[in-house]
Amino acid sequence: MKGVKFGEKHSYKDWNLILTSKTVGFPSPKTETEDIPGADGSLDFSEALTGDIHYENRTLEFEFEMIDSIKNWDNKITEITNYLHGRKFKIILDSDPSFYYYGRVSINDFASNKSTGTLSIEAEVEPYKYDLYSSTEDWLWDPFNFETGIIRELKNIKVIKEKVITIIGRRMKVVPTIEVKNTNNMKVEYEGNSYDLQEGRQRVLNIEIKEGENYLKFIGTGEITVDYRGGCL
Repeated sequence: MKGVKFGEKHSYKDWNLILTSKTVGFPSPKTETEDIPGADGSLDFSEALTGDIHYENRTLEFEFEMIDSIKNWDNKITEITNYLHGRKFKIILDSDPSFYYYGRVSINDFASNKSTGTLSIEAEVEPYKYDLYSSTEDWLWDPFNFETGIIRELKNIKVIKEKVITIIGRRMKVVPTIEVKNTNNMKVEYEGNSYDLQEGRQRVLNIEIKEGENYLKFIGTGEITVDYRGGCL
């Protein structure tokens, strides 16, 4: 039965809730404009600071029907409310299992009559939905979507003199974390610029993984791991 996973709890498997409707809102762009007196139109500075548009949070809304015996409704609602209400969770939709949303969940309403109980749950989440697995985590076949999924295996890569890796980026720009082991001299080249890397974990703020193919050339000898997690609208 299709449903929603909030943290470690699944709406149907753990609570016997049937998902009857869902609304996935889209984030509003953060825009910055200035009117020009005596002229047509206005100036748009929305992308002036970072070169990209940014977004407000988005809202997810879910309606569930309870299939437990009516005598169990009060206890079930108490259990669900204690677990969910006001807390932040990873939220995974069974209909879109390759990604998760992250945000704060609220119980909006519980309505009942003699035969049915209806539970309304809302979540205010971050604007992007994130890849279920990062480039350093083991991914599984079951939730993998062969149409939209991207397999990235960027953990413990051996570098002998030089190594080029390709990262397929999603819509959200991300500065990845690079970990370097067993080296005294490692550099990375990205978009024509070279950066020195130190032993251990670090982020190079000028290395920003963008949508599409991104090439990182590591020069030296050692072992590198690139921790990247993509995000989509």
